[in-house]
Amino acid sequence: MDRRNLEEGFFKIIMAGSAIITVMSLIFILSTVFIKGLPALSIDMIIKTPQGGYYIGREGGILNAILGSLAIGTGATALALAVSLPVVFYLHIYRRKKSKFSKMVRFFLDVLWGVPSIVYGAFGFTVMIFFGLKASLIAGIFTVALLIIPIMARSIDETLRMIPFEMNESCLALGSTRWELAAKVITRQAFPGILTAALISFGRGIGDAASVLFTAGFTDYIPYSLFKPVATLPLAIFFQLGTPFPEVRQRGYASALVLTLLILAVSVVARLMSKKFVRNIIK
Repeated sequence: MDRRNLEEGFFKIIMAGSAIITVMSLIFILSTVFIKGLPALSIDMIIKTPQGGYYIGREGGILNAILGSLAIGTGATALALAVSLPVVFYLHIYRRKKSKFSKMVRFFLDVLWGVPSIVYGAFGFTVMIFFGLKASLIAGIFTVALLIIPIMARSIDETLRMIPFEMNESCLALGSTRWELAAKVITRQAFPGILTAALISFGRGIGDAASVLFTAGFTDYIPYSLFKPVATLPLAIFFQLGTPFPEVRQRGYASALVLTLLILAVSVVARLMSKKFVRNIIK
């Protein structure tokens, strides 16, 4: 057996081992959440807000945290999409893909992607203090949007890179404006990728705790105003698992199970929608 075959066999073993470790880690995490959280999960827990003494084991649920996470995730994803799409379309339509400006923008987006979420939380908290704002839903949406903008922008950017350059040139040669190219051609071709980017961003948004710890606050009530504190599932899990009461900690695992199932449901819906629109893509 020559050296090339040995190298190939070695890297095959490494790749197979990495895949097995990844799959086993996922199975271990999911099984832990399901085994510990399923016994404590009930309809009352999902449809009720925390009642008096909830955090010492009494009645109530996490409806406030579920609705709060959905509100922050949806608002932040919409805001991030409104910022990311124009930036990426500008790079691909009005700038050359490999221009120095485009490379610089992508570099800064990559740097922002790697910034820890607690830094975004600290920045959002600083902005709140500067403007004299209190912890609220709008502050949480703004901070989470900052967190997921680089994720969404770079994901959409990689999707648009796969669209053939000749398609853009053909549309412009036929008399299309750059706006028509972006709205009617590129968006249609990249829609499944844009949907996937929005899904990734939404999952990151509803699953992050550090960015909303000081900005969104926490409350036992259902969110009803953009300028009032709002509960989130990650913080509900954090508070419940930090108590000395076994029943409350069990509810923390149940809350983690709800968050996992929520992300799974969004993933399934997005996959079905992607299959519906993928027929519009030119391969």
